[in-house]
Amino acid sequence: MNRRTALSHLGLGAASLTGLFAAADGSKPKRILLRSSWQTVNIGDIAHTPGVLNILEQHIPEAEIWLWPSNVDNGVDKLLMARFPKLVIVKGGEHLKEAFETCDFLLHGSGASLVAERDVIRWSEATSKPYGIYGITLPPKKSSETKAVGEEKLAKTIEVLSGARFVFFRDSKSLAFAKELGCTSPLMEFGPDGAFATDLTDEEKAEAFLAKMGLEKGKFLCCIPRLRYTPYWVIPEKKAKFDEVKHARNEELKEHDHAQLRKAIEEVVTQTDLKVLVCPEDRTQMAVGKEMLFDPLPAELKESGRVVWRPDYWLTGEAISVYVRSAGLFGNEMHSPIMCIGHGVPAIVCRWAEQTTKGYMWEDIGLGDWLFDLDDEAQVAKVAPTVVAMAKVPEAANAKAAKARAFVEKRQRETMAVLRGELGMG
Repeated sequence: MNRRTALSHLGLGAASLTGLFAAADGSKPKRILLRSSWQTVNIGDIAHTPGVLNILEQHIPEAEIWLWPSNVDNGVDKLLMARFPKLVIVKGGEHLKEAFETCDFLLHGSGASLVAERDVIRWSEATSKPYGIYGITLPPKKSSETKAVGEEKLAKTIEVLSGARFVFFRDSKSLAFAKELGCTSPLMEFGPDGAFATDLTDEEKAEAFLAKMGLEKGKFLCCIPRLRYTPYWVIPEKKAKFDEVKHARNEELKEHDHAQLRKAIEEVVTQTDLKVLVCPEDRTQMAVGKEMLFDPLPAELKESGRVVWRPDYWLTGEAISVYVRSAGLFGNEMHSPIMCIGHGVPAIVCRWAEQTTKGYMWEDIGLGDWLFDLDDEAQVAKVAPTVVAMAKVPEAANAKAAKARAFVEKRQRETMAVLRGELGMG
């Protein structure tokens, strides 16, 4: 009987009776409050949380983990509890108050920036307990505010980072920038995005989807589109205002940013026996994939069934279960490639300035020649040949992915050793 089941049988909430299940030596288990789960409209944002939870489970299994989420709707809470049955999801109010009182350490999870900066400050001011930052990019996302206000906000972020017991940046350019700005956290190093360790699966849905689409294990590549800016305004639940400037930028460059992917698709299906699946990472990308990748293909390729377009959004488990059955992935996104490498699946990344510096983590993990900056025309021309090479020489591609995965796992062990030390666990 696990902790949650036992508490339920006693008529108690999962977060009640602190210390009921103490360590064998009579001491209270260390309790970590993970601040994560930013949104659910993107499988990458979903993946941050189970990835960090998996790393904690592997390397600090004796600790209790409480999750302080921003959003776990669309069934994500059920996915997390199914995979991590001992997890406590903090609901807010009195439950959050209890978390502040009983948790020993706050760990800010992976994200595009110090996403929950205000909550880190809140924790520090209310508890005076330590906190650490795990796998972020710096600086924060650009805002429409004045430069002076932006600089003031960045200075505040550096102040908060300096107060952390450790800061692991998910790309070395962010690490260098933090040092340049005077960040004084006692430990600042490269630390992989938590999503590398995501191991959610949905075998049944994946198998059914692949069978329906005529895709066989190891006989297809995945391709993911992306606009310069995610058009959140087309997702009703986001309630985002239409951004004319971002929309104009998307329209200006969408052909440029997808032409090389279309060329790679055409060359893969004509030069190899592989098929290509055009699939999404977020809920806006099904339409982008159809408009920019599938519809413009020559009629004979579309009619051949060698290129398949997925019309529906999926959650992280089903996506991973499809990725691991593929021969590799390429596209304009970041976290699907991250999840692929985390499972030893080859993955090629295209990036641009609007995506901040996160893409450079590919250089940090030894995959620099699988990273292409689409703002550099010389690099754009190399995308399709590199995808074809990955498809034609799978042994070399798989070995390259496995080496990168091994490096990431080494860093995960090392970063968790730091956290164990902060918890006084040796």
